[in-house]
Amino acid sequence: MASLAGKTVFITGASRGIGKAIALRAARDGANIAVIAKTDEPHPKLPGTIHSAAAEIEAAGGRALALKTDIREEDQIAEAVAKTIEAFGRIDILINNASAINLTSTLQTPMKRFDLMHQVNTRASFACAQACLPHLMKSDNPHILTMSPPPNLSAQWFANHTAYTISKYGMSLVTLGLAAEFADEGVAVNSLWPVTVIETAALNMIPGLEQGRARRPDIISDAAHAILTSPARAVTGGFFTDESVLEAIGITDFEQYNLTPGKSPYPDFFLEPDRNGKNDPQVVRLLEKLAAAHKAA
Repeated sequence: MASLAGKTVFITGASRGIGKAIALRAARDGANIAVIAKTDEPHPKLPGTIHSAAAEIEAAGGRALALKTDIREEDQIAEAVAKTIEAFGRIDILINNASAINLTSTLQTPMKRFDLMHQVNTRASFACAQACLPHLMKSDNPHILTMSPPPNLSAQWFANHTAYTISKYGMSLVTLGLAAEFADEGVAVNSLWPVTVIETAALNMIPGLEQGRARRPDIISDAAHAILTSPARAVTGGFFTDESVLEAIGITDFEQYNLTPGKSPYPDFFLEPDRNGKNDPQVVRLLEKLAAAHKAA
């Protein structure tokens, strides 16, 4: 299997959840990880800090750099990028994982919450890409991977939380635009989204869910690894789901990722009944290329 050994991965929101899971998967290959997050002191309600995540990464076999960073501030992003280059000499991969969520209706959404979601979700995805791209273009297999859904204008995904939905689709539009803009430069730009809810701190923001009906973040990290080890010039501009990527490389046992054996996980937002994108010719072509690359590796 292809490896991320020696690659440098810049991951936002890497102190816990999906971001940390992606970091640990890369660390097992021997990658360098820039742990980008705000939490450098223990939080009373949230697990993990940049320092505890860095310790786990190094225990897993990677090298870690813990960088307290507010990704709403472009000067802090620039400083984090500069420190990453100073420590590791390169950036090969950017993971736009950090995200703010507030599942409220229009009349119940304070504008400060609207602004927070757009600053952390759409704006920061663009800003981190802008800061990392000069270094990514020097890599032999550069990737940007953003945790955002396939663009979907079905009204059902806007009706109950318009502000949040706009901010997540904003991240997806960043993927769409950058994939086209940097195709000739050989930078892969893709998005990845879970078919089911994932056990993260954000899960607690969704009211009325039965405990345990989720999947572990490992399903995302395994799918991300498959994308990030694919040839950048061949696999770009895709809006993938975790299941579709894993199926492409021969993994079909999704029960192994269930948080609670015997409990089926809830479906996630933004996906239609054809939740693997199998009716999207662009996604199908990219999955075929991804599968071929991993078979050859």
